[in-house]
Amino acid sequence: MSKNSAVRYWIVLLVSVAIILVAIYVSLTNGVFDMTVMDVIRTFLRLDPLPDHDLVIFDFRLPRIVIAAFVGFGLGIAGAVIQGLTRNGLADPGILGINAGAGAAIVVFMFFFEGQITGRGWLSVLAMPLFGWIGGLGTAALIYMFSWRNGGLDPQRLILVGIAAGSGLGALALYLSLKMNPQNFEMATVWLAGSIWNANWKYIASMLPWLVILVPVILRKSSVLDLFQLGEDSAKSLGVSTEREKNVLLLSSIGIVSACVSVSGNIGFVGLMAPHIARHLVGIQYNRVLPVCGTIGMLLVIVSDFIAKTVFSPVELSVGIVISIIGVPYFVYLLFKTKR
Repeated sequence: MSKNSAVRYWIVLLVSVAIILVAIYVSLTNGVFDMTVMDVIRTFLRLDPLPDHDLVIFDFRLPRIVIAAFVGFGLGIAGAVIQGLTRNGLADPGILGINAGAGAAIVVFMFFFEGQITGRGWLSVLAMPLFGWIGGLGTAALIYMFSWRNGGLDPQRLILVGIAAGSGLGALALYLSLKMNPQNFEMATVWLAGSIWNANWKYIASMLPWLVILVPVILRKSSVLDLFQLGEDSAKSLGVSTEREKNVLLLSSIGIVSACVSVSGNIGFVGLMAPHIARHLVGIQYNRVLPVCGTIGMLLVIVSDFIAKTVFSPVELSVGIVISIIGVPYFVYLLFKTKR
């Protein structure tokens, strides 16, 4: 890493973190119930806090911001890994069908069990995310099985199987949602569009271990991702156990995506946009790309969630819709760029 590129990397990372902090401040202090920065400081430092401020910050806004940050961070890093393994700049975690699998499992839960699990304990709070996580990992296992060819994992076959699985599971989710009562149908529609309106601290606790365990695994494999860009044969000639490394990286990214989708619904395009923006800013080395992907993903989801809950107030959009409004033009731009 040259001195100039290292300086550029740290500048980009620090600027990204600074913008994230500004976005968090704006999201904490603005909304239907506006607060000043001193109100927030007094509430955090417990200097004669008001009950209304406690409720707004700790029960509504802060859990939502934290989940948005975690989901954006996880999806950004997972997107970079998937693009690196498939060597396809248009790949995205959603394209593997993981989002669709988690979504279908959530809809199955709503259709068969909603209203039967009551109370405020961990089981009642985590039942829906748990179904989403099981659905995401189950779909990943199915895709993994059909993508295994000639003793190895075929990256292109992985994408094709993922698209097919995503389409089928999306159709299943739509069919079941149409048979729900109106209240559950509305909830399923909002969740499938990508939403973190129901954020709480238990949801955060449910996904945090996956990020703490799997993100360091991926970061330690950044040099392996660099070698994969030379081609699989070249990586093998350099002593890389390609199948084992692909399995570790893919399973780690699938675990992260499943954890994120289980609490936020189907939020797309973050894993597509963040790696491209990161590579444009800091180059192609994955030890720099991965952290920047995480910060850019955090910024995308936090800002999009703030737009979703304030711009059309009192009506609230799903954060997935806001990101899609940004992501679809960017996807079209990438398509035209790859044709050149």
